[in-house]
Amino acid sequence: MESGGNSLLSGADGSKRKVCYFYDPEVGNYYYGQGHPMKPHRMRMTHALLTHYGLLQNMHVLKPNPAREKDLCRFHADDYVSFLRRITPETQQDQLRQLKRFNVGEDCPVFDGLYSFCQTYAGGSIGGAVKLNHGHCDIAINWAGGLHHAKKCEASGFCYVNDIVLAILELLKTHERVLYVDIDIHHGDGVEEAFYVTDRVMTVSFHKFGDYFPGTGDIRDLGYGKGKYYALNVPLDDGIDDESYQSLFKPVMSKVMEVFRPGAVVLQCGADSLSGDRLGCFNLSVKGHAECVRFMRSFDVPLLLLGGGGYTIRNVARCWCYETGVALGIEVDDKVPQHEYIEYFGPDYTLHVSPSNMENKNSRELLEVIRAELLRNLSKLQHAPSVQFHDRPPDTQLPEVDEDEEDKDERKYHDSDVNVDCERNSSPSRVKMEFVEPATNNKKDEEAVDELAMKIESTLEPTTSKGSMAAAEEDGPRCVEPEKEKDPSAEINPQPPLDEPTEMDHH
Repeated sequence: MESGGNSLLSGADGSKRKVCYFYDPEVGNYYYGQGHPMKPHRMRMTHALLTHYGLLQNMHVLKPNPAREKDLCRFHADDYVSFLRRITPETQQDQLRQLKRFNVGEDCPVFDGLYSFCQTYAGGSIGGAVKLNHGHCDIAINWAGGLHHAKKCEASGFCYVNDIVLAILELLKTHERVLYVDIDIHHGDGVEEAFYVTDRVMTVSFHKFGDYFPGTGDIRDLGYGKGKYYALNVPLDDGIDDESYQSLFKPVMSKVMEVFRPGAVVLQCGADSLSGDRLGCFNLSVKGHAECVRFMRSFDVPLLLLGGGGYTIRNVARCWCYETGVALGIEVDDKVPQHEYIEYFGPDYTLHVSPSNMENKNSRELLEVIRAELLRNLSKLQHAPSVQFHDRPPDTQLPEVDEDEEDKDERKYHDSDVNVDCERNSSPSRVKMEFVEPATNNKKDEEAVDELAMKIESTLEPTTSKGSMAAAEEDGPRCVEPEKEKDPSAEINPQPPLDEPTEMDHH
């Protein structure tokens, strides 16, 4: 098994990949509320950078079809999805018991268009899995996805629907084994819990551990039953830098790829592990974070890249733009091109920012102990477990657009539930966008997928832990700063708020 390289210039890592990129122009309009650290506006900023760096013309750009209720219910409980579909800011006061039951209201507020937001980001992740399954691309990207805390029956940590679980369920229709890797600063608890008792999905999470949301992810949590040793947790402390992080990431992931041999990899690229994040406490550079993408890309296995956390939004945009370049095999220039959000990137207007001088509490000795323990656990794995899978659910059928019949200006999206005009003035070159149908229309196919989901879902009770915003406030200097009062409608406007470009790197 190839161990991967570090250069875009040679070897498998240097070869070009066919990349599908999912983006809905409306996703940046959703607004969690005044003072909330999660800002979907960061996706619009990322897309603007990709546009002006000229990266869109190197990818197949797609607008995802919104995930339907029955798509979401392949993992989530029917009554929870029904609640998300019905609840509005105007009706929430009449449903206090339901809000408490489903953990909606504080960290996970009710806001205008909540259900549509869930449909949008989940649709992109499912669509990416569909494209990979059909061999239409080598790498699929959905920066709006990666909301890894959502549970079967409840919201958690700013996450309502677990698009990652839904995408993995789709990938399992084609691949015997799927690997999930999480480099968000928070533990990927929702995904781990969903697949805790199966050996068909291995979950590996690198995260801050110890008095930090969600409070799970101990190195001793290994999986259960048939899934024992198929959950791998890498607990880290404050201030970890690029070198220390890669001293664990590369040897551990090389061994995982060797023994598990996944048919597809899902990499959650939460950017709150970057230096200077509003809620984070790591010290990774953009290049250090992206080295994880580069390394997993080097194995030349179908790869789904997803977003996740990230609360200093100019750095989130920097990171995901650079990592899109890594996926494409293109080294992007450090100088940020002139574009509508250029004010965010002053005073240097560069893509890369220097890590801080914060203390690295991860000693070499501690990292060596962690690495040895993880490799010891991996040595207990059965190499590439075989799967008894006689009736594989049929491939999801994708609608194909006949390019010869398309009008250059009036795009027609066949088999779509909605008819939305995509933004065309965002790119200097004309970029083709199309819809992807995320689910089957055949009743037999859907029943087969549902049966698969029931087989692999966790039987464990949902883990309860203190809210992430509350935990962040208890951490002292990294709490969420009070923001100036502003009209919520300002978030809908693509012009940046005045206070964001001058936000300090450390709080």
